[in-house]
This record gives sequence, C-alpha cells and structure tokens, in this order.
Amino acid sequence: MATVIGIFLLLAAVVIANIVHLIWPVVPLAIYQIVAGVILAVIPDLKTFQLEPEIFMLLIIAPLMFNDGQNTSSKKLARSFSRTMSMAVYLALVTVIILGLGLHLFLPQSFSLPIAFMLAAIITPTDAVAVKSLTTNVEMPGNVNLTLEHESLFNDASGIVLFSLAETTLISGKFSLANGIWTFVYVFFGGIIFGTIVGTLLIRLRTALLARHVDIAAIVIPINIMTPLLIYYLAEELHLSGILAVVAAGIMHSILYDRLHLTSTKVQIATTTIWNIISEALNGLVFVFLGLSLPMVINHIKQLQTLKIIGIAVILYVVMTGLRYLWSRFGLVDLHSRTLKQNPRRDSLLLAIGGIHGTITMAMAFSIPILATANRVAMRNALILIAAFVILISLLVGTVAFPRLLPKKQASFSRTEFQKAMTATVQFAITELTNTEDQNREKSLVIDQLASQMTMRSRLNTEVYNKLLQKCHQVELNTLEELVDDDVITPQQERAYALLMVRDVFNHSNHGFWDLFSIIYQRLHWLRVRHKMHRLAEKHPEIQQRHLQRFKNFNDEMSSTLRIIIRRINKYLNEVQTTQNAFEVAAVRRTYLNRYRFASRRDQLDADQMTSYFIDAFQSEHSYIQQQAAAGKMSSELANALNEQVSTDQLVYMQSLN
Repeated sequence: MATVIGIFLLLAAVVIANIVHLIWPVVPLAIYQIVAGVILAVIPDLKTFQLEPEIFMLLIIAPLMFNDGQNTSSKKLARSFSRTMSMAVYLALVTVIILGLGLHLFLPQSFSLPIAFMLAAIITPTDAVAVKSLTTNVEMPGNVNLTLEHESLFNDASGIVLFSLAETTLISGKFSLANGIWTFVYVFFGGIIFGTIVGTLLIRLRTALLARHVDIAAIVIPINIMTPLLIYYLAEELHLSGILAVVAAGIMHSILYDRLHLTSTKVQIATTTIWNIISEALNGLVFVFLGLSLPMVINHIKQLQTLKIIGIAVILYVVMTGLRYLWSRFGLVDLHSRTLKQNPRRDSLLLAIGGIHGTITMAMAFSIPILATANRVAMRNALILIAAFVILISLLVGTVAFPRLLPKKQASFSRTEFQKAMTATVQFAITELTNTEDQNREKSLVIDQLASQMTMRSRLNTEVYNKLLQKCHQVELNTLEELVDDDVITPQQERAYALLMVRDVFNHSNHGFWDLFSIIYQRLHWLRVRHKMHRLAEKHPEIQQRHLQRFKNFNDEMSSTLRIIIRRINKYLNEVQTTQNAFEVAAVRRTYLNRYRFASRRDQLDADQMTSYFIDAFQSEHSYIQQQAAAGKMSSELANALNEQVSTDQLVYMQSLN
C-alpha cells in the first residue's frame, strides 16, 4: 500500500509541475519536476521510498525507449546509420575508457578501475527528451537535433552493456578483453536482432487482426502497450539488451505506421494519444524521483564530501562535453549540415551541449545496490550523487546556453491569432446554418454545440451580453406585434408567449435573496400542483387525455411562434456580430435555442438530420478557411492548423455516432 501511495504522490507532483510550467514556462519542465521531487522528500513516509531497479527499468524505461523507437523515421535512421554508430557506439566507448582511466589515475584510492568504469558507463547515456524540453522555444538545427535523437536511442544500451561488464569485473575481480568484446557484441547486436524478430511477429499479429476486423482498438492498443514490457522481459531473460530490443521493436512499429496510413485511422489516433500521455507521465516520474532521491542521498554524505562530489561531477561533465565537441570538430561524426561551412563551431558546440543526461543515467545509478552489493560498492551514495549532479549540471548548462546560441522560434501565428481565426470560422458556419429558412430542434442542437466551441475559449462579457439580450427582447416584442397584426397568432398566444419571455428575462437577471426565495417557492408550488394533476388523472383518465391534447396543441402553437421569432433573432444577430462580440452573440443564440429546445422537448430527434447539419457546418468551415487563405488574409501555416482542428472535430463527431 505504501508503494501505491508513493507512486500516486509522484504522479501528483508531475501534474503540479506541469501546471506550474504551463503558467510560467521560463524554466524548463524537467527543473520544475526535480524541484517537486525535492519538496516531496519532506513527507516522512516518502523519505525511504524506493523503486526496485528492475521494476524501474521494466515499467518506466522500457516503455519510454519503445515509444522513442516507434516515433523514429526508419528512413532517416537508415540514412544516418554511420553517424548514429559513431555517436552511440564509438564515442560512448571512447568516453567510458577516457573517463574510467582518468578517474582511476587521479583518484586511485576512491575509484578502483571497475568502479571508475562503472561510473563512466552510468553518466555516458544521453536523453533526447530532456533536450526537447530545453529547446521548445528555440530553433535547433535539424541535423543536430536528428543526430541527438538517434544517438539517445542506442547509446543507452552501450552504457548499460558497459555498466554490466564493469559490475561483473567488480564481483569476479577478473576482466577478459576477448570475453568483454564477445559479451558486448552478443548483448548489443543480439538485443537488436531479438527485438526486430519479436516486433515483426507482433506487427503481423496486429495487421492480421486489422485485416479481419475493422478498428478493433480494444485488442490492438493493449497489445501495443504491453509490447515493450514483454520484449524487455524476454530479452533480459536471454541476457540480451532489453533496451535495444524494445528500441528495435519500436522502429519496426514505426514502419507499420508508415504502411497503415489511413487504413486504421481510429486506432492510430488513439494509440498516438495514449502513448503521448504515457511518455509525458513516465518522463515526469523519472525527474520527480530524481528530486525525491537527492535529499535522501545527501543526508548520508558529509558536507565536505558533498563539495568534493560536486567538483568531480563538474570535471566529468566538462570532459564529456569537450570530447563531444572534439569528436565533431575532427570530423569523426559527419553532421551533414547545410550550415557547416558557415558556422561549423556552433553546430559542434550544440552537439556537445546537447548531450544532456536523464532517465537511463538515473536508472543505472539506482541499479547499483542490486547489481553489486553495498559492501562491494562502498561509494554507492557517492556514485548516485555524482550521477545526479551530472544530470543537473547538463540541464542547467543547456537551459542557459541554448537561448543564447539559438534564435527564438518564429511562429507564423500566435495562440491568440489561432483562437480569433477559429472563432471567425465557427461564426461563418453558424451564419450559413441560420441563413436557411428551416428551423427545427436538430439544427438548434447543432448550432448550440458549434457555439460552445467559441464560448469555451473566452470569458463572457456580461455587459455586452445583457445589451444584446435587451435588443433581442425588443426584436421579440416587435415580431409578436407583427404576428398579431397579420393574424398569424391570436392575442391569447401572444400573451402566453409574453409570459414565457418575461420568465426568461427574469431567469437571466440578477436576483436578490427574496427573488431567489420566490423562484424556489414557485418551483415547489408547481411540483405540488403537478402531483395533484397526476392523482386526478389516475381517477379520471378522460380528463388527463383532454389536458394532454390541450397541452400538445398549445406546445405546437408555441413552437411555431418560436420558430418565426428565432429566425428574426438570428437575422438580427448575423447583422450585429463581429469578431469582438462573437462569444456574447454565441451565448445569446444558445439562450434562445435552449428556449426552443424546451418547447419542443417532446419531439423525437432525427439523428440523420443532425448529421447532415454537422457535415454542412464542417464543409462551411473548410470553405471559409480556403477562402481566407486564397485571399491572402490567412497564412498557409494558420490555414493548415485550422483545417487540422476542424478535421479532428469532424472525426471525433463521426466516431461519436458509433
């Protein structure tokens, strides 16, 4: 139970950190999540909270790496294979060798050779997700960004394999070069082959299911989510790299998505949405867990030792960053940069600083108590703390450096512009619907739902709303007078409608305490009268039938009057609506449409008619966007974003029909 509560609190911290970052996005999200974890450490029950390293790798790291793999373009990965191998394998090996030998030579009493190599392997893997969190608002060159993404897919496995070799050497006290090379090749390439085979079999299972049935999301999506767990577990049981196995399986799934295209749209959209949520939650958990662990580890280390550890972490980070820079400057990795001739140093520096550490480093650091006992690794807490400080330093350096080295992203449109354009688009669709003569409950419901798209995006200006409502009441009164003069309705129907209008005005007015009390009293009185009428109808069915017929006739007459008046109201609102009062106009429309829905609530809804209205509305929205883009009043990027939003709304509606 304590573990469940601990995980719940970690997830709550992730959500709170996300909210704070949404309000104040100046600081990277990872920093907020680490701070949230540090704050959680104050809770007594969480001071000793720990996740088993095997569970951490299986339930958190494996799904993350699988998702990274299935979001990777197989074509781009194939074209950059040599570049990826250079960064993920060759550079990783060189980094571990140099750092391991350096630590042992300069601090032989603190770092034996196996422990030095173990620490070097821990801090070598990079985290592309952390890089993305730091470069959200800047323009990262595509060649550098792609290199960092592909590197992080495979150098995690390099680090884990080298870490395992160092751990085996520490326990046995012996190291065989030939055995080490064989183990590396077997674990590394064996994981890739195993993941490719199992991933292909699971893909064939999914495609077979989709071929025989249509969009069986309840079966296909759970298979997709369980895939990394199954592959990682089986690969580890075979002593292969579980990380590389899930990455390879993920890449095979990316090929599946390229082939599926629109053959299974519902499954693809649902799968993408679910994996985005899972990925963001798991990444947040890693950084919150890092923040939670920092106070626990620091408490076991003396202040002087902490300062020494920080110094070691800074030196290790500087050496790793320097190696990455020189690796690029000496041409050991070909960035294929279009700007390489113009500014090669900048690309190399970005590649160096982009080697930010995160999830895998933390996972391996906390694996030390399991992979090697605390007696054999006396510096367990120190190693964890060094790894944590390396992560923090890499994040802080990236936070400071990227905004100074890279230009800000220049979006072709702002969020406000998008919302304004979307409002105008919905306005156009509503206007097209209200311009037709037919008025029924189905159209009222469609217009109501379209109008809700606008009213949800902004706060209502009550002053503008009340003025519009007063003008509409005047339109009602004028229309009633015309209908009576033209003998369309009787004076009795006019009085009945006037009473309905007065009640509606009263309901939308500000009430004091006694007014509210009067409303409650009238409602209770009506319920008591209706109860008496039901009892009387049970004794005299003919009276009930007569009352029902009279009510039906009255309701039909009222609905007919309402249809005429609402057409006049819509005509007036179409004349006065602007982009400034769009939300208030939509709210007024909803007021009258709700009145009409109340009067015609006994009518049976025509689902086909509603679908037809919705399709007409979506087509009107697409037509409006196309017209504005063709006239040069809207950029192509904004038009694409609006069309995507309208298409998504249309897809959601069509799915709701099921």
